Amino acid sequence: MLMVLNFRNERNWEQFHNSKDLAISLSLEASELLENFQWKSSEEAVKENKENIEDELADVLIYSLLLANDLKLDVDKIIKNKIQKNEKKYPVDKAYGVRTKYTNL
Repeated sequence: MLMVLNFRNERNWEQFHNSKDLAISLSLEASELLENFQWKSSEEAVKENKENIEDELADVLIYSLLLANDLKLDVDKIIKNKIQKNEKKYPVDKAYGVRTKYTNL
């Protein structure tokens, strides 16, 4: 996280990084990531575009970290909380090996 913040701060970009614009940028980068897979199988996409997939995924992660920082969220804590919620929605005895949405388990 420190590396991401240092990169941004050295360029005086914090002034542009409000929650709304970070969320928009996150969505745009996620769409750019998806473009690598459009009209291809997963295997084809990775074989043909692995470096670009890595770059776009890095952008998604960077914007996610910047948004969490802007909102003063503890990334470890919010991930832990979400996993705990998902454990309740998707108990192992019902969700193991199936892709059914929790509302249909």
